[in-house]
Amino acid sequence: MTIRFPGRLALQQRVLPSYRAPFFDLLAQSCAAGLSLYAGLPRPSESIASSDKLQIAHYIAGDNLHLLAGPFYLCVQRGLIPWLAGWDPDALIVEANPRYLATSSAVKWMHSRSRKVIGWGLGAPPLSGALSGFRQMRRIQFLGQFDALIAYSQRGADEYAALGFPPQKIFVAPNAVSPRPITNPPPRPGIFNNQPVILFIGRLQARKRLDFLLRASSEMPEPKPRLLIIGDGPERPALESLAKQVYPSAEFIGAKHGPELDLYFAQADLFVLPGTGGLAVQQAMSHGLPVLVAKGDGTQDDLVRDDNGWQIPPDDYPALVEALRLALSDVKRLREMGKESYRIVKEEINLEKMVEVFVTALNSLE
Repeated sequence: MTIRFPGRLALQQRVLPSYRAPFFDLLAQSCAAGLSLYAGLPRPSESIASSDKLQIAHYIAGDNLHLLAGPFYLCVQRGLIPWLAGWDPDALIVEANPRYLATSSAVKWMHSRSRKVIGWGLGAPPLSGALSGFRQMRRIQFLGQFDALIAYSQRGADEYAALGFPPQKIFVAPNAVSPRPITNPPPRPGIFNNQPVILFIGRLQARKRLDFLLRASSEMPEPKPRLLIIGDGPERPALESLAKQVYPSAEFIGAKHGPELDLYFAQADLFVLPGTGGLAVQQAMSHGLPVLVAKGDGTQDDLVRDDNGWQIPPDDYPALVEALRLALSDVKRLREMGKESYRIVKEEINLEKMVEVFVTALNSLE
């Protein structure tokens, strides 16, 4: 039986990434009195594919004032209070980020009306550098105003608890971008078809470390892998130039979306994300693929496990070579890991499960 939140929900985001739209619409379906989402625009330099349309949730275009940059970046979202007054929500979910300066005013507005607020965030990793002590104190004060917290990962939940937030008020909603798969993954034989096929999908940016993947592929034993690179971005010319030197057989497919990707998932034996960021890992798993990824902010810790893939330190080329060599050395193991990937996204980490945790957190508020 699907659980529902009986009231009216408001949800604040700094921006509305396109990949989040299905989640917010699915969450809106579980709110009896509706959901209103407030979000503004990113900075042009961020290259975030954002959306201004939702099918079920109500979208309100916010007014973001971006201040400073880098580690000193701050954002003021003008219009939060008029939005809340117009929507008059029973509960509010906000990004648990102290860099967003208008958030505390929204929390006070809700609390003055005896309504609850949940913070949603990545976690609270250790701080370092100038003013780290002040920033830590500010972080603790900021988190202390919430009635509950939702973390993207278990690591994030542990970090919140380490700062003194009551563990019983912390909920883990593993970051999901795809719904529960409804079809079985394509069948794969017990041997490679001529050569193993490695698949990468994502924006071609320096931080994705495709230079590492090109070089690592060249170090694999014969038959060397077929490398499929799907996506576009500012690094494509440089990567194609590098490929001519170190791995000429690499195939740059260009940007593909939706059902267009199914053909490439079906051909692949292993999905590799050698750098930080990337949203296609869960999608690859739903097609029954084992995954090799660089460790990030903790959101992949729950998704990528010893039974279905490998996590390597970021920017560690020898670790990538070693993991890639190990992955391609045993076809039978790869197939079993692919089956486990599929099980994880079907049973544990998907949009439906994520919505379920959000509703459970909302219904836990007194």
